[in-house]
Amino acid sequence: MHQATITLNLKSPIPNHGPLSPHLISHQNPSLKLSFFPPVCRAHSIFNRANGVEISVPKHGPNSNSNSSSFKGSVQDWTSRSPVLKNVDVATLGNLCVDIVLKVPKLPPAKLEDRKAYMDRLAASPPDKQYWEAGGNCNMAIAAARLGLNCVTIGHVGNEIYGRFLLDVLLDEGIGVVGMSEDTDLGNNSNASYETLLCWVLVDPLHRHGFCSRADFSNEPAFNWMTKLSGEAKMGIKRSKVLFCNGYGFDELYPGLIVSAVEYAVEVGTAVFFDPGPRGKSLSSGTPEEQRALNHFLKMSDVLLLTSDEAESLTGIRNPILAGQQLLRQGMRAKWVIVKMGVKGSILVTKSSVSCAPAFKVNVIDTVGCGDSFVAAIAFGFIHGMPMVSTLAFANAVGAATAMGCGAGRNVATLDQVIKLMKASNLNDDGVFWNELLGEDLGTQEFTMLSKMVIKGSKNRPKYVSLQSVVSELLPKLESVQIEGTVPF
Repeated sequence: MHQATITLNLKSPIPNHGPLSPHLISHQNPSLKLSFFPPVCRAHSIFNRANGVEISVPKHGPNSNSNSSSFKGSVQDWTSRSPVLKNVDVATLGNLCVDIVLKVPKLPPAKLEDRKAYMDRLAASPPDKQYWEAGGNCNMAIAAARLGLNCVTIGHVGNEIYGRFLLDVLLDEGIGVVGMSEDTDLGNNSNASYETLLCWVLVDPLHRHGFCSRADFSNEPAFNWMTKLSGEAKMGIKRSKVLFCNGYGFDELYPGLIVSAVEYAVEVGTAVFFDPGPRGKSLSSGTPEEQRALNHFLKMSDVLLLTSDEAESLTGIRNPILAGQQLLRQGMRAKWVIVKMGVKGSILVTKSSVSCAPAFKVNVIDTVGCGDSFVAAIAFGFIHGMPMVSTLAFANAVGAATAMGCGAGRNVATLDQVIKLMKASNLNDDGVFWNELLGEDLGTQEFTMLSKMVIKGSKNRPKYVSLQSVVSELLPKLESVQIEGTVPF
């Protein structure tokens, strides 16, 4: 059984959400290599009629051996596994990983050599497959596919058991997978840097946790051997309406490679969505290449998605509406800047308008995957030309439905859960917060506010849109997706 060197990066404690689930946490900075398991021998032949993507996966015979050198560290046979690309709604770029969540009696000691020994002992007893979950950009792709969008993921997956697991999950969700490199010599390379990215999430009895990541101990991206986009990756971008990128992509790909994908998307008319996430702050003070890449994203993205803290970090402006307006002024192509504010709700800022939507009131179990689910719904509204306040309401509902469960990956919200939540129409309407936010001097934009009820506006007040009217218009279309698998827009 192969074992690789393991490193640990300790992070801050997680909130106490009660008893831990194997899928409680998903992290988007994966990079740990660990022991292999026996392969899952599953054959797939999927045709997703909703998106016109045909996917063929080679059969693995009963004698397949995950410890064989032919599997270790090699890349997938993308020729046989790549989808036939047509009519794609959303493509995600990079950040494909497998999360492994484990409860441990205590976190590793601080000293590096002691920490490595601790992790080697842990690797000697590999966890059951029940603790594996798809992570990273898989979360957004799965959420989008469940909303009826046609999705492909563009990234690197190794040709070992974890890579097969990840492909199985994505293909079962009707999501195509496209390789990023066209270097045919990679298939015989046994270097661990070619393996599927893993993130081990270790949780102690006090709910403190640590994330295992080789990227945290290297100045190079995890896939530093990748220098250019494959022809298939370019085709995936060209055939997609939206290309989604996030800040964690910089942990595995060189900034120049990521920028080349953005430039190609702009060239072929594919809209670019960018969510810098927590990496936005480190990128803004990172290497010159990282800073240039971040600035390129801020200038060339069609849609920017940030938390209020991230928007303030990038602009120095605390008010999320004013911060969004500043980001619009800095951008060359920006159409929407969306600021996520958790239980308060969200804001969508354009050059001429501001739309605001309070969050749905739900029993929050776990916030992991909520942001990815939210982005999927924003893409849905953007692609189908929905009114902006309706798009926010829908995105809030999808994010909230995910928060009612545990973990991400296959645990993100289903369309049925979203529909039930929207029918309940229970908003967390904090009037004091919104009145204070909108009470500042915000310019002359048109303001629209989602509300529980119809409220007549005035010259100096927002235009109110009732949640009931949004739900009445949107639900028949979502229910059609449930029945027919197509979006009737």
